[in-house]
Amino acid sequence: MSGVVNGEVLRLEKVHKSFGKLEVLKGIDLSVADHEVICLIGASGSGKSTMLKCVNLLEPVNSGRIVVEGEEITAPGVDVNRIRRHIGIVFQAFNLFPHMTVMRNITLAPTEVLGHSKKRAQSEAEELLRRFGLLDKKDEYPDRLSGGQQQRVAIVRALAMNPDIMLFDEVTSALDPELVAEVLNVIRGLAETGMTMVIATHEMGFARDIANRICFLDAGRILEEGPPEQIFSSPREERTQRFLQRIIEAGRL
Repeated sequence: MSGVVNGEVLRLEKVHKSFGKLEVLKGIDLSVADHEVICLIGASGSGKSTMLKCVNLLEPVNSGRIVVEGEEITAPGVDVNRIRRHIGIVFQAFNLFPHMTVMRNITLAPTEVLGHSKKRAQSEAEELLRRFGLLDKKDEYPDRLSGGQQQRVAIVRALAMNPDIMLFDEVTSALDPELVAEVLNVIRGLAETGMTMVIATHEMGFARDIANRICFLDAGRILEEGPPEQIFSSPREERTQRFLQRIIEAGRL
């Protein structure tokens, strides 16, 4: 990848994505600056997860362009695996390998994909585990960990590839409420280090605290975007107002 261009790390231009006859993304335009934290909010089915999967090339787009660090990653013939090394993604399902220890889960890709020595990969993994309070779990298997610990390990595994961008897809929605905070604190810590992040979340208070910009998705479009205080305090679109009113009534903002 060629690096940051004009301060911009990621750009989506008129991105469309359909599954059969169902059009899920209907012309997404978004620019993400270096070190910026974008939170995607909206009802389930609005296109947040599909958008993140398109950015990481887990889903091919039907039309439009996605540009990462100056390179169009949706162009024909692009090496998908090379692109993915630069873009970490963490899902609501932890997706850890159950037959591998925490340490092996984290060091697998750096050794196999990046060609790092086992010693280097383990040293870097230990540093990340220490940073996120998990070093004492390095020899455990995933089924011995709580959901919050498993999700933190999944984040560490993505960070071990030293990505330029991190994508988070509803990473707390499968967790018990008391475990949500520990995962959100890890993401807060990443924001403080300047990591560029795009986060799909239902945690509105967290989005308000952490985001530089909020994008409200509705039926496959970014209906409204702006700073958190503007979106949450005085949204312009009636659809955004209705969505946030329901969130407030549910006691989640």
